[in-house]
Amino acid sequence: MAGNTFGTLFRLTTFGESHGPAIGGVIDGCPPGLSIDFEAIRQQLQRRKPGQNKYTTQRSEEDEPEWLSGIFDGIATGTPMAFLVRNKDHHSTDYQALKDIFRPSHADFTYEVKYGLRDYRGGGRSSARETVARVIAGSVAEQILASHGVRIVAWVSGIGGCNFTWNNQTFSREEVDATPVRCPDEHVAAEMMRLVEQVKDEGDTVGGIITCRIDGVPVGLGEPVFDKLHAELGKAMLSINAVKGFSIGSGFEAAQMRGSQHNDAFVMEEGRMETAANFSGGIQGGISNGQPIWFQVAFKPVASIAQKQSTVNKEGKEVELEIKGRHDPCVVPRAVPIVEAMSALVLCDFYLRNKAIK
Repeated sequence: MAGNTFGTLFRLTTFGESHGPAIGGVIDGCPPGLSIDFEAIRQQLQRRKPGQNKYTTQRSEEDEPEWLSGIFDGIATGTPMAFLVRNKDHHSTDYQALKDIFRPSHADFTYEVKYGLRDYRGGGRSSARETVARVIAGSVAEQILASHGVRIVAWVSGIGGCNFTWNNQTFSREEVDATPVRCPDEHVAAEMMRLVEQVKDEGDTVGGIITCRIDGVPVGLGEPVFDKLHAELGKAMLSINAVKGFSIGSGFEAAQMRGSQHNDAFVMEEGRMETAANFSGGIQGGISNGQPIWFQVAFKPVASIAQKQSTVNKEGKEVELEIKGRHDPCVVPRAVPIVEAMSALVLCDFYLRNKAIK
């Protein structure tokens, strides 16, 4: 299976399945001498982990990484950093009845046809359980970026029809985490929580939107023509399970605007080049312009619902399906650190690529 490595200079390769012994990864390209903040990694894993509150799947995993190489006395050596996260609470028997059935909107059918077989236990390699490795590597990348003044914060800006209107504010992760659904507006968050509880009681699921803002990005990150910074961010976000859309800056709203409205005029502020607006989302010509990078990521409703559905089995017969097991009624709150992690992987890779040519 190809497609398990992400990045050019700062590279992450992940491995493992949802119900296998472990999920793991290898980080290659971390500069030597970085003092690893293991507590920062743990905090991001805690934000992603299942079972953290009643709005998430009740699978219980400690998600404590075991570091196998690349770190000596807490310092990155510059050699590949390998790690494992053991799977300890997988209920594979929940999926026994699904081994010959193609679940609607899952990867069952496409995996079966492409590879001739599939791990039906929790989705195997296609499970969002794989993202635990991305969060670990992303936290390491974020520590490299933080030493250069880069700050990444994402939050939930929409669940179903409950939306939080963002007006270019900055938030801390503490403000984001003040509510279980990771929306920094407590009133909108309360509406979101009521909606998630409602769809959960109905045996259904609901999708949502995550907004991410990145501050402190220097001018010049991005490699035209095919490795534009926003193109790589888009690829990174669309590689996350359940993501159906990516929009940077004004996004699709730009299609309804005129150039006179949309252009980001340059201005001088305290001797620095700034832009009066930021419809570009901090990227112009595929290269960072020094303004805050901001984008939105749309997540579909989780495909595993506790309602009867019609589908087809391996023999081509129509059957009725009722999915058991533990699933998120809304995956968006747990996806916030994943969006941050993938952002960090992209920016760290481009930072190192930019450094290599100067």
